[in-house]
Amino acid sequence: MTVENLSASLEDYLELICNLLETSQSVKAVEIAKKLNISRASVSEALARLSEKKLIVYEGHKGITITPEGLKKAKEVIDKHNTLTALFEDVLGFDRETSEDNACKIEHIINSEVFDRIKNFLTYCKENEKFIKDFKKGNIK
Repeated sequence: MTVENLSASLEDYLELICNLLETSQSVKAVEIAKKLNISRASVSEALARLSEKKLIVYEGHKGITITPEGLKKAKEVIDKHNTLTALFEDVLGFDRETSEDNACKIEHIINSEVFDRIKNFLTYCKENEKFIKDFKKGNIK
């Protein structure tokens, strides 16, 4: 498994670690277990794999920090998540929960070419609010 080809689960861990580190110097495995509502053993196993790939530094009681490469990968996943959520919610008109849920599933499997086009389309939509209003009214099919 290369860094470019992480499992959806490991990408989710990186995304969560990155988000938690926005408000803290380091993250503890027990925090991740509580957030994800899973066992500490499962978290430890995933953290060991991320550490093996040099995406995080996991020092037991000292906590978890993210490496520059891990941060880059986490930000890519977060960008996909936020972009897809915005498309579903702001353009297509789905509620927040539906948008978040679908973005979380798709962010792991979408290829870069498709994602880039979606991102460009979302930019176009945001720059052309009339398009979004017409679309939501059903004037564009």
